[in-house]
Amino acid sequence: MITKIWNDIKKGDIAPVYLLVGEETYFIDETVKRLKEALSGQEEVETIPFDLAERPVDVVIDEADTIPFFTDRKLIVAKNASFLKAAEKGKEKIEHDLKRLEIWLSHPTDTAVTLFIAPYEKLDERKKVTKLMKERAIFISAETPKEQDLYVWMKHEVEAHGKIMGDAAAIKLVEMVGANMLQLKAELEKMVLYLGEEHEITGELIEELVAKTLEHDAFKMLNAYLGNRQAEALTIYHDLLRQKEEPIMLVGLLASNIRTMSQAFYLLTKGYHPQQIAKQLKVHPYRIKMILEQRNRPSAERLLQALNALATVDLQLKSTSSNRARVLELFLMKPLL
Repeated sequence: MITKIWNDIKKGDIAPVYLLVGEETYFIDETVKRLKEALSGQEEVETIPFDLAERPVDVVIDEADTIPFFTDRKLIVAKNASFLKAAEKGKEKIEHDLKRLEIWLSHPTDTAVTLFIAPYEKLDERKKVTKLMKERAIFISAETPKEQDLYVWMKHEVEAHGKIMGDAAAIKLVEMVGANMLQLKAELEKMVLYLGEEHEITGELIEELVAKTLEHDAFKMLNAYLGNRQAEALTIYHDLLRQKEEPIMLVGLLASNIRTMSQAFYLLTKGYHPQQIAKQLKVHPYRIKMILEQRNRPSAERLLQALNALATVDLQLKSTSSNRARVLELFLMKPLL
């Protein structure tokens, strides 16, 4: 759906009002970029940003109704349209004239393109303004694609540069970077430039060029420890120490991962689906997927044992000033029974 809308924009078939809903920054940035490119003639398009968490919607309407000076049409980007979601008592700082917005949506000006951005998981569909906005504006979903769709998108990005990428390489890149499309796009562009005359992005190239995130390394270290693979866990730990990571922060990350694992496994036994688990725990769906797809899933007892041992390590780290790195190292060396 979003591809069709982007193609329409490229052809010059541009609507006066767009509504972009979702938390995936890539779709937000890409839509703004494509609108700017389509609206630019000989001169740079006039772009006016508004933050609706700080300004009332009236200023957006007033700006849209003001004729632009230098171009035929200007672009107005109105972010944080919180009036479209369920109200949180005491948290709304700005009072929006929604009646005026509802009237304006029926006859928006043709000298401006107004993009409302609602970076939220869902809107309040009961509100009249939400219904009208979805009815009158071009609706764009900015949700992170499902796993297989994400891999297809990555391959298309690579193919646009005349390169190829297999399934295994795509899976590996997401495992290392996560499902953030902006980060994935940046890594893909870096590897495409590095390849030169070569054509394929491989798993080996990803290992060589992609910087591992702290969260990724901490998760791998924990899995190695829980699987009694002490040598692997220690190798990752020593790499993190060389990167100047603090042992006490690593203990916090390990404990956080264990708690998330324990809660995810518990909810799974209660019949929750992965997406529901992610929402319940307020964790990215891809992280939950990685946890639930582990080959040798640790038992609840094993997780509790590890968490108790980490509590002891945390206490030792906070009460000693000598060789703190050794404290966590000894923990990783000792296998779980």
